[in-house]
Amino acid sequence: MTLGRLLGGTIAVLLVAGACAAAWWILEAKPAVRATAPSSPPAVAVSKVSEEDMGKLILSEEGERRLGVETALVARRSVRQVRIYGGEVIAPVGRTILVAAPVGGTLRASERGVPLIGSRVTKGQVLFQLLPLLSPEASTNFTAAKVDAEGQVNNARTQLEMSKLALARADRLLKGEAGSKRALEETQAQHDTALRSLEAAESRFAVLTKAVGAAATGFAAPMPIEAPENGILRNVLALPDQNVPGSAPLFEVVDLGQVWIRVPIYVGDLASISESDPAEVGNLNRRSTARVWPAMPVDAPPSANPQAFTVDRYFSLDNGEADLTPGERVGVTILLNGNNDSLTVPASAVVFDIQGDTWVYRRLAPRTYKRARVLLRHFVEDVAVLASGPPVDAEIVTAGAQELFGAETGFSK
Repeated sequence: MTLGRLLGGTIAVLLVAGACAAAWWILEAKPAVRATAPSSPPAVAVSKVSEEDMGKLILSEEGERRLGVETALVARRSVRQVRIYGGEVIAPVGRTILVAAPVGGTLRASERGVPLIGSRVTKGQVLFQLLPLLSPEASTNFTAAKVDAEGQVNNARTQLEMSKLALARADRLLKGEAGSKRALEETQAQHDTALRSLEAAESRFAVLTKAVGAAATGFAAPMPIEAPENGILRNVLALPDQNVPGSAPLFEVVDLGQVWIRVPIYVGDLASISESDPAEVGNLNRRSTARVWPAMPVDAPPSANPQAFTVDRYFSLDNGEADLTPGERVGVTILLNGNNDSLTVPASAVVFDIQGDTWVYRRLAPRTYKRARVLLRHFVEDVAVLASGPPVDAEIVTAGAQELFGAETGFSK
């Protein structure tokens, strides 16, 4: 019994000693292993870029020569202020001609078929054939209509003679520096309108003269209904095989050789805009490369929009090359009263990015360029007027700016 107790105590002592040795190894040996373990590399290596280097380009001599880089200095000069408004193309007053049936009858389509709204027509083009309806009262009606048409021809001739005198007087006043070019143009427009009215009245009188002769013989040949002027067929109010009474409207032709531009202007801007200077009409994106056409202010029936606090101003534009359509939206650049000193650079120096922001490239050192933001006001011919930008006498790139932008953004070879 004594020997068993002695053996049990010895085993217990050995177990306690072993546990103490294991604890010491864990606490002392493992930190040593941790200390000698190599550290792992970072997952991402970040390359820092200085803000001064952003937008900077350094070219080689060969690269600068190949791009054809040219520079100019930023200048401050007195520039006429302008403001761009949105305008709408409309048909001028007095340029729409309504053609009516000279006598009652049945319509027939012309050889070209039924006229389509929006198609172009030429003066003298036959759009309908009218077969007069002969009745016992036809001769009397035709004779009365002929007398009325003859009176309209005489009235139109009188108006034309008066407009010729007014046109000659306005021309003499302009040559004697006592009149204005605007007054001459308005008188010329009145003369053109009187001339077209006379032509329409004479055409109706000729048709009625023929109808009177046909009614007297009892035989009525088809009457051609022609376009009175070159223009666009704006509306068709009758169809073939339709019986129409005398003086019934048949179609409308609008002459778009000249168009008007209606420009709504905020009432607070009326005092600052010029009322006599010509404006420039172009698309709504007025870049330096966009084509523009001159437009002269004209007197028109007054109109306004009280809800939008705007008053309409009208400009006349020669539509031969512009080919504008009524209802089309355009950008109208109107001169303001007075000049203003502004920063200016050549228009070729301005670069547009994909967001529409504007930039120039400034030369910092030989073959070293940096992109600088500018705030563009407007273009005046080949000059860009800036609201803010590099200081006066800063050297900027005028030729090769687009190529530098492509090299910076990676869109060039």
